[in-house]
Amino acid sequence: MNANTDYTTAPASTPEQDRRIPALDCDVLVVGSGAGGLSAAVTAAYHGLRVIVVEKADVCGGATSWSGGWAWTPGNPLARAAGVNEDKETFRTYLRHTLGEQYQADKVDAFLEAVPHMVGFFQDKTSLQFVPGARINDIYGKVPGAGTGNRSVGPKPINARRIRPELRSKMRHQLYETSFLGMGIMAGPDLTNFLSASQGNPKGILHAGWRLGRHILDLLTHRRNMQLVNGTALTGRLMKSADDLGVDIRVSTPARRLLTDDTGKVTGAVVGSPDGEVQINAAHGVVLAAGGFPNDIQRRKELFPHTPTGREHWTLAPEETSGDGISLAQAVGARFKTDVKSAAAWCPVSLVPYRRGRTGTFPHIMDRAKPGSIGVLANGKRFVNEANGYYDYVAALMEATPEGGTAESWQIADSRFVRRFPLGMAKPLPVPLFPYLRSGYLKTGRTIEELAAKCGIDPAGLKATVEEFNRNARDGVDPDFGRGETAFNRYGGDAGTRPNSALGPLEKGPFYAVRVVPGSFGTFAGLEADGRSRVLNTGGQPIGGLYVAGNDQANVMGGNYPAGGINLGPALTFGYIAGRDLAGATTYEDDGSEPEARPAAVPVFHAPLTA
Repeated sequence: MNANTDYTTAPASTPEQDRRIPALDCDVLVVGSGAGGLSAAVTAAYHGLRVIVVEKADVCGGATSWSGGWAWTPGNPLARAAGVNEDKETFRTYLRHTLGEQYQADKVDAFLEAVPHMVGFFQDKTSLQFVPGARINDIYGKVPGAGTGNRSVGPKPINARRIRPELRSKMRHQLYETSFLGMGIMAGPDLTNFLSASQGNPKGILHAGWRLGRHILDLLTHRRNMQLVNGTALTGRLMKSADDLGVDIRVSTPARRLLTDDTGKVTGAVVGSPDGEVQINAAHGVVLAAGGFPNDIQRRKELFPHTPTGREHWTLAPEETSGDGISLAQAVGARFKTDVKSAAAWCPVSLVPYRRGRTGTFPHIMDRAKPGSIGVLANGKRFVNEANGYYDYVAALMEATPEGGTAESWQIADSRFVRRFPLGMAKPLPVPLFPYLRSGYLKTGRTIEELAAKCGIDPAGLKATVEEFNRNARDGVDPDFGRGETAFNRYGGDAGTRPNSALGPLEKGPFYAVRVVPGSFGTFAGLEADGRSRVLNTGGQPIGGLYVAGNDQANVMGGNYPAGGINLGPALTFGYIAGRDLAGATTYEDDGSEPEARPAAVPVFHAPLTA
């Protein structure tokens, strides 16, 4: 793979070449409106700079709005307020062991130094308020330095009525596949109550009824979900923060080409608009945060395994994330860094067929760890610890698939499972299963062998696997893959299941299955940047006036996935770093942020795996 492949379709231009185009002046131009871009915009605007955000889509938020909204932020002030005072060396130890040769000391140190200040700044100075992830565990619990809680923060839910209607119209909705009739459900007590409702728990039924009733009222009065949680709460709060500070947010405005002066410094960009092209001059610089390249077919073909045409992959990012930011930067000499462990932030997904030919993409985040379900290949054999991270599931699937083979697996469950927990898109009681069976999304069989035949799985192989798994699961052990041996595994399971919350036998028919294929939250390969978020050229030097954040930037984890939220944590942090650098802020006291403990006047949410 060539790290410097040129995908550019339009070269950079000078202000003189574009002098006939209508022009606007600002201090900072941000390309993209996900967590990274909005973080940079809010930070720069807080420091007094005039900021314009341009978004290619007709709504803001990008993949952030479709995410769980949780960010890995080790050492954050909410943790300190809870009495958790880990030092940076503990975090470094964990990252050294999990990143291996991809560990970049300068980038990791820049991230760890800025994280507590970033969280403190947004919590104290903006409308972005957080809730602590008190029980979110790092994925690799047996590795030195692994955390067992309080290293993540999520956005506090917000009612969209607090956001101006004009701004609200620019907000991306919750991903339908991860909602209930368009209503977002937040991981933690909210989700726990919904699941308990399926088991007849009065408290859960009351909670679910109240939430659903409010949602229906919102649909009738506002024609949209107004109770924002997860990623929609994060982008909603960031957009409100930007709006409060006078940031000009423009949708349906794709960046076409960067502007440079005679020294090569980036001075702005030419953008499209409903009224034609506009030149935006940015006195301090440009931040690229266009969401990486998960929908770029050519780059996927070159960089993703088992994707021979580039189309054998299903991402959870919006279609506009087609590598524009990377192409813009490459046109002015930037380095596209692809020498990472994985070019994509993998997530197992299932394909949801709808009427009129549309196909939805559902992320398998929480169902894999629940007791009473396993993942198998076409030979009927397990291939992974299903309760580990979503990244690990797909990585193991890729490794188990022979060259030239189709990467796919099946999530198998019994009837008790599907009435208690979601199996992919299929919801537990009282939601009926027949729509998913009728569409072919779910397969079912009275026996394991009958189910295997319908799925194209080896019946004898699957029967042997299930029988062996059941014997061990009754004793609460998994000698093959160690499922349930870490706090991360157990928290993702079911607290009422003993002796191992992540293990339960598949015994009661009928049995069900859903096909699972490789997908992603976004990309890890991206533009090389330094610890100040400045884009580096192919010679390793900063390009004047050009910054990068979010998935346009090569991820600080080097293509590894040590914890949930390692997309959004670095996106928010390096966006914050970029905004400060553009404003010339030299100390963290310049923005009033400091990493000391402060009381968190917000409820504690306990969340499982999220992106």
